[in-house]
Amino acid sequence: MSGSATSCEECLLIHPSCAWCAQEVRTLNSRCDFSQNLLKRGCNAPFIENPRSGISLLRSKPLSSKGSGVTQYDVIQIYPQKISLSLRPGDQTSFEVQVRPVEDYPVDLYYLMDLSLSMKDDLDTIRNLGTKLAEEMRKLTSNFRLGFGSFVDKNISPFSYTAPKYQDNPYKLFPNCVPTFGFRHLLSLTDKVDRFNEEVQKQMVSRNRDAPEGGFDAILQAAVCKEKIGWRKEAYHLLVFATDDVPHLALDGRLGGLVYPHDGQCHLNDKNEYSAANKMDYPSLALLGEKLAENNIFLIFAVTKRHYVLYKNLTALIPGTTVEILDQDSKNIIQLIVNAYNNIRSKVELSVWDHPEDLNLAFTATCQDGQPLTGLRKCADLKIGDTVSFNVTVDARGCPPKGTSKSFTIRPVGFKDHLEVSVDYRCDCSCTDFTQTNSSRCNSAGTYSCGMCGCEPGHLGARCECEEGEVNHQYLSACREAEGKQVCSGRGECSCNQCLCYESEFGKIYGTFCECDDFSCARHKGILCSGHGECHCGECKCHAGYIGDNCNCSTETTSCVSDDGKICSGRGSCVCGRCQCTEPGAFGDTCEKCPTCPDACGTKRYETEDAETNLTKANSQVFPIFNLKFVFKKTDDSNTVQCVYKTENDCVMKFTYSEHASGQSVLTALKEPECAVAPDAKTVLLAVVGSILLMGIVLLALWKLVITIHDRREFARFQSARSRARYEMASNPVYKQSIPSHPMEMDFHMHNIKSCNGGVH
Repeated sequence: MSGSATSCEECLLIHPSCAWCAQEVRTLNSRCDFSQNLLKRGCNAPFIENPRSGISLLRSKPLSSKGSGVTQYDVIQIYPQKISLSLRPGDQTSFEVQVRPVEDYPVDLYYLMDLSLSMKDDLDTIRNLGTKLAEEMRKLTSNFRLGFGSFVDKNISPFSYTAPKYQDNPYKLFPNCVPTFGFRHLLSLTDKVDRFNEEVQKQMVSRNRDAPEGGFDAILQAAVCKEKIGWRKEAYHLLVFATDDVPHLALDGRLGGLVYPHDGQCHLNDKNEYSAANKMDYPSLALLGEKLAENNIFLIFAVTKRHYVLYKNLTALIPGTTVEILDQDSKNIIQLIVNAYNNIRSKVELSVWDHPEDLNLAFTATCQDGQPLTGLRKCADLKIGDTVSFNVTVDARGCPPKGTSKSFTIRPVGFKDHLEVSVDYRCDCSCTDFTQTNSSRCNSAGTYSCGMCGCEPGHLGARCECEEGEVNHQYLSACREAEGKQVCSGRGECSCNQCLCYESEFGKIYGTFCECDDFSCARHKGILCSGHGECHCGECKCHAGYIGDNCNCSTETTSCVSDDGKICSGRGSCVCGRCQCTEPGAFGDTCEKCPTCPDACGTKRYETEDAETNLTKANSQVFPIFNLKFVFKKTDDSNTVQCVYKTENDCVMKFTYSEHASGQSVLTALKEPECAVAPDAKTVLLAVVGSILLMGIVLLALWKLVITIHDRREFARFQSARSRARYEMASNPVYKQSIPSHPMEMDFHMHNIKSCNGGVH
């Protein structure tokens, strides 16, 4: 490849290890080679062109430790503040960025509230919010300011009720309902929290027609109207967005005839009302994220549980945002804001602004545990005052036009501090400063530069000693790469003992024997070198961050990082920027889905058993095992996974498992293992016999109780019947005299009857 270079600039572009000899040395077959090879061939070191990439510190004030007690403009949270890079294409250079969130830094908080009718109970709750919130926030910072604004939706159909009867009151059943409005800025940021309470007391709810609200209009105006809102440059900017429904997005405005996209500008009139609500569409997520980042604003979504998932997804699309669950009546709003603030302050994430397209940037984060995390530009679980560092590797893919200067900015999300990086490209050779036109070294027929002659049209040769068309057939072998091969590889003609390569519609043919070109390299999906490399003499020279025969394989691992911060969720490897899952049953973009994989409890079970054994040997002291911390204590952390399992010794182990942001596993035992003890045989026998006897006694007692109750009931019934008797004891109450129903005639006839003694009666 180096032999194909016809100038010093071409040589430097081939590879960062290539050097050029500008000395007039006839023993050199090629002036483009490794520096050591050029020295061996007689090229003196002062004539070797081999520029290297470098870095210069232009502003490097030390990091501050506190935000109070000093002038706010002197607070430094990033180091360094300005550097200059000199980049040779393909030659990587690295620099370190340190970030330290200072203690007691000023905070500006703007409370943006949905005042649609469904938020009436929330409005009642926050009427004294200012005082309570200020008390809590002053525990975190001594310099706190509070502002207030409200929103509903665009006052046009179909978003609101536009009939004349609804203009004064859009909801007749509710007398204190004000007309629909887009956004109203009610209180600029102030340290007088009583004014916040007074302003909230004055507010009344309104009503819109559809469920979504016009909150994104309000967020953008609160972000870009810096002067009216009162954002300070030297302060954390918190924008709390409280609502109980979903927002309208870009293109929704077309339903109301609004075809003009949002221009991202401030449109607050003299009454501090959003004047363009009925003129422009809702802002897009991209525009919203750009304006929030541009003004260093942290957006806190305070939403109800029903819409938490939706807003959680939005946080992935808008940098510097977080979401918290709001109670139905906003009772937890103060704790919500404090938690969100602590969450924001515990993270540092770098963002790049004005990134030049021809530069590759790679980040490696070193967080509080000191372990480098390749491909990450974010640290979490930080404490105020912790210092984290990021190694940034920069690589230039090519050379811009001469005289072009480029720059970019690295900024922690939500910070006003930033690092300015100016870039200078080292694509020129210093030997070009001594260029001679019509030089005698070139037989007055060419320009001498960097040890070579650039011949004028019609002249050829190393010293322009020949004219075109002069061919000496006995020297045609000088135009053959090897005996038996075609003259000039069949892609040129031999003139003056050197090859003149043909022109091609596909690209450039070059080389001493026209053996090289810039279009015969491997392709991917029809694109030469996949668009991620340069074709040199049939071989792809890949840009930084790509490898492979056709440069289609990315070395970037950011796309392989799962939500838990692991590469491919720990179940695979990152190949060409994509996860290849090696764990059986694992699938998904980051191998995050795996129904057949053991869960966190099963995975960490054996580590816990090892820790239990070592902990017993260490007399119940804290005993670290690799990346494992095993401590007997209780925990209330809701982010941990609680596990229970039974060991081989029939002991029940209870522990929690959590994954630290640095990748360290933390296991915490909830209590000592509960081991089962074999029961005593006599105890079991006595227990069984005693149970049988007890059961018999209980059954007998129950039988006796039932019989007694039954006898008592029967005796009571007898006594009751006896007391109701109405007859005398001499008569039989059962007997009843017969009463004939028909009259009977009775005839008595006397018969002579002889008595025993012969007398007649």
